[in-house]
Amino acid sequence: MLLSLTSLVCFITAASAATGPQCNPHTNGTTFTGTAGTEQQLNSTTIRKIKAADANQGVAVDADRFYSIDNYSITKHNKTTAKPLLQWYGGEYGPIIHLDGGVVIDGILYAPHSNYPQVPLTSSVEMWDTETMEHIGSRSFGIERGSLTWIDQDQNGTWYGVFANYDRVQAGQTTPYGLTMNTQIVQFNDDWTVARGWIYPAELWQSFSPMSNSGGSFGPDGWLYITGHDATAVYVIKLPDAGDIAIWVATIWAADIAGQGIAWDRSKERTAVCTASAGTLPRSWR
Repeated sequence: MLLSLTSLVCFITAASAATGPQCNPHTNGTTFTGTAGTEQQLNSTTIRKIKAADANQGVAVDADRFYSIDNYSITKHNKTTAKPLLQWYGGEYGPIIHLDGGVVIDGILYAPHSNYPQVPLTSSVEMWDTETMEHIGSRSFGIERGSLTWIDQDQNGTWYGVFANYDRVQAGQTTPYGLTMNTQIVQFNDDWTVARGWIYPAELWQSFSPMSNSGGSFGPDGWLYITGHDATAVYVIKLPDAGDIAIWVATIWAADIAGQGIAWDRSKERTAVCTASAGTLPRSWR
Protein backbone atom coordinates (compact mmCIF):
# COMPACT_ATOMS: atom_id res chain seq x y z
CA MET A 1 0.00 0.00 0.00
CA LEU A 2 1.03 3.61 -0.54
CA LEU A 3 0.18 6.65 1.52
CA SER A 4 0.18 9.95 -0.33
CA LEU A 5 0.52 13.54 0.88
CA THR A 6 -0.29 16.63 -1.16
CA SER A 7 -1.04 19.43 1.29
CA LEU A 8 -3.16 16.50 2.14
CA VAL A 9 -2.26 12.93 2.91
CA CYS A 10 -3.53 10.00 0.86
CA PHE A 11 -3.22 6.33 1.67
CA ILE A 12 -2.81 4.40 -1.59
CA THR A 13 -2.76 0.65 -2.04
CA ALA A 14 -0.47 -0.56 -4.80
CA ALA A 15 0.73 -3.84 -6.23
CA SER A 16 4.35 -4.45 -5.32
CA ALA A 17 6.92 -4.86 -8.04
CA ALA A 18 7.58 -8.26 -6.52
CA THR A 19 4.29 -9.37 -8.08
CA GLY A 20 5.67 -8.41 -11.47
CA PRO A 21 9.34 -9.27 -12.06
CA GLN A 22 9.90 -12.32 -9.90
CA CYS A 23 13.32 -11.73 -8.39
CA ASN A 24 15.02 -10.30 -5.35
CA PRO A 25 16.69 -7.09 -6.53
CA HIS A 26 19.71 -7.82 -4.35
CA THR A 27 20.49 -11.12 -6.04
CA ASN A 28 21.77 -12.11 -9.45
CA GLY A 29 18.94 -14.54 -10.05
CA THR A 30 17.26 -12.67 -12.88
CA THR A 31 18.62 -11.24 -16.10
CA PHE A 32 16.95 -8.00 -17.13
CA THR A 33 16.80 -6.90 -20.76
CA GLY A 34 16.53 -3.20 -21.52
CA THR A 35 16.27 -0.30 -19.15
CA ALA A 36 12.72 1.01 -19.55
CA GLY A 37 10.03 -0.15 -17.15
CA THR A 38 7.07 0.83 -19.26
CA GLU A 39 6.33 -2.77 -20.19
CA GLN A 40 5.61 -3.75 -16.58
CA GLN A 41 2.57 -1.79 -15.37
CA LEU A 42 1.32 -1.80 -11.79
CA ASN A 43 -1.86 -0.24 -10.39
CA SER A 44 -2.74 1.66 -7.23
CA THR A 45 -5.90 2.57 -5.32
CA THR A 46 -6.25 5.47 -2.89
CA ILE A 47 -7.76 4.38 0.43
CA ARG A 48 -7.39 7.55 2.51
CA LYS A 49 -6.68 11.27 2.12
CA ILE A 50 -5.81 13.64 4.96
CA LYS A 51 -5.25 17.38 4.84
CA ALA A 52 -1.86 18.14 6.34
CA ALA A 53 0.00 21.40 6.78
CA ASP A 54 3.55 21.37 5.36
CA ALA A 55 2.88 18.49 2.97
CA ASN A 56 4.54 20.22 0.05
CA GLN A 57 8.04 18.73 -0.14
CA GLY A 58 8.26 15.35 1.53
CA VAL A 59 7.11 12.94 4.20
CA ALA A 60 8.46 10.56 6.82
CA VAL A 61 6.64 7.93 8.85
CA ASP A 62 7.12 5.68 11.87
CA ALA A 63 4.88 3.27 13.77
CA ASP A 64 2.53 5.88 15.24
CA ARG A 65 3.16 9.19 13.46
CA PHE A 66 3.73 10.70 10.06
CA TYR A 67 5.73 13.86 9.43
CA SER A 68 4.75 16.32 6.70
CA ILE A 69 7.72 18.29 5.41
CA ASP A 70 7.92 21.71 3.80
CA ASN A 71 10.97 23.81 2.90
CA TYR A 72 11.74 24.87 6.47
CA SER A 73 9.09 23.26 8.65
CA ILE A 74 8.12 19.74 9.73
CA THR A 75 4.81 18.81 11.37
CA LYS A 76 4.34 15.61 13.35
CA HIS A 77 0.87 14.03 13.11
CA ASN A 78 -0.91 11.18 14.83
CA LYS A 79 -1.12 8.51 12.15
CA THR A 80 -4.58 7.30 13.15
CA THR A 81 -6.37 10.61 13.71
CA ALA A 82 -4.09 12.82 11.56
CA LYS A 83 -4.14 15.34 14.43
CA PRO A 84 -1.08 17.62 14.35
CA LEU A 85 1.02 17.03 17.45
CA LEU A 86 4.12 19.17 17.24
CA GLN A 87 5.88 21.34 14.69
CA TRP A 88 9.48 22.34 14.09
CA TYR A 89 9.63 25.66 12.30
CA GLY A 90 12.97 26.99 11.09
CA GLY A 91 11.76 30.21 9.52
CA GLU A 92 12.25 31.78 6.13
CA TYR A 93 15.65 33.25 7.02
CA GLY A 94 17.12 30.32 8.94
CA PRO A 95 20.00 28.12 7.78
CA ILE A 96 17.59 25.39 6.61
CA ILE A 97 15.86 26.63 3.46
CA HIS A 98 14.84 23.66 1.29
CA LEU A 99 14.03 20.29 2.86
CA ASP A 100 12.74 17.42 0.72
CA GLY A 101 11.99 13.84 1.78
CA GLY A 102 12.57 12.16 5.12
CA VAL A 103 13.05 8.85 6.88
CA VAL A 104 12.80 7.83 10.54
CA ILE A 105 15.49 5.48 11.83
CA ASP A 106 15.62 4.60 15.55
CA GLY A 107 13.76 7.70 16.68
CA ILE A 108 15.68 10.14 14.50
CA LEU A 109 14.15 11.88 11.51
CA TYR A 110 16.76 12.29 8.77
CA ALA A 111 15.91 14.76 6.02
CA PRO A 112 17.85 15.80 2.91
CA HIS A 113 18.42 19.52 2.51
CA SER A 114 19.79 21.74 -0.24
CA ASN A 115 20.13 25.40 -1.14
CA TYR A 116 17.86 24.97 -4.20
CA PRO A 117 17.52 27.07 -6.36
CA GLN A 118 20.66 28.95 -5.40
CA VAL A 119 24.14 28.38 -6.82
CA PRO A 120 26.58 26.79 -6.36
CA LEU A 121 24.57 23.65 -5.50
CA THR A 122 25.10 22.60 -1.87
CA SER A 123 23.47 19.89 0.27
CA SER A 124 23.29 18.48 3.78
CA VAL A 125 21.51 15.85 5.88
CA GLU A 126 19.58 17.33 8.79
CA MET A 127 18.39 15.40 11.86
CA TRP A 128 15.55 15.75 14.41
CA ASP A 129 14.55 13.93 17.59
CA THR A 130 11.07 12.65 16.73
CA GLU A 131 9.80 12.95 20.32
CA THR A 132 10.73 16.59 20.87
CA MET A 133 11.10 17.68 17.22
CA GLU A 134 14.35 19.34 18.29
CA HIS A 135 16.97 19.71 15.57
CA ILE A 136 19.87 17.60 16.81
CA GLY A 137 22.39 17.24 14.00
CA SER A 138 23.65 18.19 10.56
CA ARG A 139 26.07 16.67 8.07
CA SER A 140 27.06 19.17 5.38
CA PHE A 141 28.37 18.00 2.01
CA GLY A 142 29.28 21.47 0.79
CA ILE A 143 29.35 21.74 -3.01
CA GLU A 144 28.46 18.25 -4.20
CA ARG A 145 26.95 16.41 -7.18
CA GLY A 146 23.66 18.30 -7.12
CA SER A 147 20.79 18.95 -4.70
CA LEU A 148 20.12 16.12 -2.24
CA THR A 149 16.41 15.27 -2.56
CA TRP A 150 15.99 11.95 -0.73
CA ILE A 151 17.86 9.55 1.54
CA ASP A 152 16.90 6.12 2.82
CA GLN A 153 18.36 2.89 4.16
CA ASP A 154 17.95 -0.41 2.35
CA GLN A 155 17.11 -3.64 4.18
CA ASN A 156 20.78 -4.07 5.11
CA GLY A 157 20.98 -0.66 6.79
CA THR A 158 23.04 0.91 4.00
CA TRP A 159 22.32 4.56 3.22
CA TYR A 160 21.41 5.69 -0.30
CA GLY A 161 20.23 8.99 -1.74
CA VAL A 162 19.89 11.09 -4.85
CA PHE A 163 21.70 14.25 -5.86
CA ALA A 164 19.24 15.84 -8.27
CA ASN A 165 19.99 18.18 -11.15
CA TYR A 166 17.54 20.10 -13.34
CA ASP A 167 17.07 21.25 -16.91
CA ARG A 168 15.04 24.24 -15.74
CA VAL A 169 16.76 27.63 -15.80
CA GLN A 170 16.09 29.26 -12.43
CA ALA A 171 15.12 32.88 -11.94
CA GLY A 172 18.12 35.18 -12.22
CA GLN A 173 20.27 32.45 -13.82
CA THR A 174 21.22 31.94 -17.46
CA THR A 175 22.01 28.22 -17.60
CA PRO A 176 20.09 25.06 -16.57
CA TYR A 177 20.33 24.08 -12.91
CA GLY A 178 22.77 21.21 -13.37
CA LEU A 179 21.00 19.31 -16.21
CA THR A 180 18.55 16.51 -15.32
CA MET A 181 20.71 13.84 -16.98
CA ASN A 182 23.36 14.46 -14.27
CA THR A 183 21.02 13.27 -11.50
CA GLN A 184 22.74 10.47 -9.55
CA ILE A 185 21.72 7.75 -7.13
CA VAL A 186 24.54 7.28 -4.61
CA GLN A 187 25.42 4.79 -1.92
CA PHE A 188 26.90 6.35 1.22
CA ASN A 189 29.54 5.01 3.56
CA ASP A 190 28.88 5.16 7.30
CA ASP A 191 30.56 8.59 7.42
CA TRP A 192 28.29 9.92 4.63
CA THR A 193 31.05 9.91 2.04
CA VAL A 194 29.95 8.61 -1.36
CA ALA A 195 30.88 4.98 -1.99
CA ARG A 196 29.21 4.35 -5.38
CA GLY A 197 26.94 6.11 -7.84
CA TRP A 198 24.54 5.39 -10.72
CA ILE A 199 22.59 7.46 -13.24
CA TYR A 200 19.07 6.85 -14.50
CA PRO A 201 18.42 5.50 -18.01
CA ALA A 202 17.69 8.23 -20.55
CA GLU A 203 14.05 7.18 -20.94
CA LEU A 204 13.49 7.80 -17.22
CA TRP A 205 15.42 11.01 -16.58
CA GLN A 206 13.82 12.51 -19.69
CA SER A 207 10.41 11.88 -18.07
CA PHE A 208 11.57 13.95 -15.06
CA SER A 209 12.75 16.89 -17.18
CA PRO A 210 12.81 19.83 -16.70
CA MET A 211 12.82 18.84 -13.02
CA SER A 212 14.31 15.68 -11.46
CA ASN A 213 13.89 12.71 -9.10
CA SER A 214 12.30 14.15 -5.97
CA GLY A 215 11.52 11.13 -3.78
CA GLY A 216 12.81 7.64 -3.09
CA SER A 217 12.24 4.84 -0.59
CA PHE A 218 13.08 1.14 -0.37
CA GLY A 219 9.98 -1.05 -0.15
CA PRO A 220 9.59 -4.14 2.03
CA ASP A 221 10.23 -6.22 -1.11
CA GLY A 222 13.71 -4.69 -1.49
CA TRP A 223 12.91 -2.65 -4.59
CA LEU A 224 13.63 1.07 -4.74
CA TYR A 225 10.49 3.17 -5.39
CA ILE A 226 11.06 6.69 -6.72
CA THR A 227 8.96 9.68 -7.74
CA GLY A 228 9.50 12.63 -10.03
CA HIS A 229 8.63 16.23 -9.29
CA ASP A 230 5.30 16.35 -11.13
CA ALA A 231 4.20 12.99 -12.57
CA THR A 232 1.33 10.88 -11.19
CA ALA A 233 3.60 7.82 -11.21
CA VAL A 234 5.90 5.80 -8.99
CA TYR A 235 8.86 4.15 -10.71
CA VAL A 236 10.36 0.87 -9.49
CA ILE A 237 14.14 0.66 -9.69
CA LYS A 238 16.80 -2.04 -9.37
CA LEU A 239 20.41 -1.08 -8.75
CA PRO A 240 22.52 -2.98 -11.28
CA ASP A 241 24.94 -5.78 -10.50
CA ALA A 242 27.37 -4.28 -13.03
CA GLY A 243 27.73 -1.00 -14.83
CA ASP A 244 26.55 2.44 -13.79
CA ILE A 245 22.96 2.77 -15.07
CA ALA A 246 20.03 1.96 -12.77
CA ILE A 247 17.44 -0.46 -14.15
CA TRP A 248 13.86 0.76 -14.57
CA VAL A 249 11.87 -2.34 -13.63
CA ALA A 250 8.23 -1.22 -13.50
CA THR A 251 5.87 1.74 -13.18
CA ILE A 252 2.86 2.37 -10.98
CA TRP A 253 0.84 4.71 -13.22
CA ALA A 254 -1.92 7.09 -12.17
CA ALA A 255 -1.03 7.04 -8.50
CA ASP A 256 -3.06 9.66 -6.64
CA ILE A 257 -0.09 12.00 -6.32
CA ALA A 258 1.58 14.79 -8.23
CA GLY A 259 5.18 13.82 -7.71
CA GLN A 260 7.42 14.85 -4.80
CA GLY A 261 8.23 12.44 -1.93
CA ILE A 262 7.59 8.82 -1.01
CA ALA A 263 8.27 6.91 2.22
CA TRP A 264 7.44 3.29 2.97
CA ASP A 265 5.83 2.68 6.35
CA ARG A 266 7.94 -0.20 7.63
CA SER A 267 5.72 -0.73 10.66
CA LYS A 268 3.05 -2.13 8.34
CA GLU A 269 3.23 -4.69 5.58
CA ARG A 270 3.50 -3.19 2.09
CA THR A 271 2.44 0.33 3.06
CA ALA A 272 4.03 3.52 1.78
CA VAL A 273 3.53 7.25 1.98
CA CYS A 274 3.77 9.68 -0.96
CA THR A 275 3.72 13.45 -1.05
CA ALA A 276 2.74 15.87 -3.74
CA SER A 277 2.73 19.64 -3.82
CA ALA A 278 -0.75 21.10 -4.17
CA GLY A 279 -0.19 24.57 -2.82
CA THR A 280 0.25 25.62 0.78
CA LEU A 281 -2.60 25.31 3.25
CA PRO A 282 -3.12 28.19 5.68
CA ARG A 283 -1.35 27.44 8.95
CA SER A 284 -3.84 27.85 11.79
CA TRP A 285 -1.32 26.85 14.43
CA ARG A 286 2.43 26.57 15.04
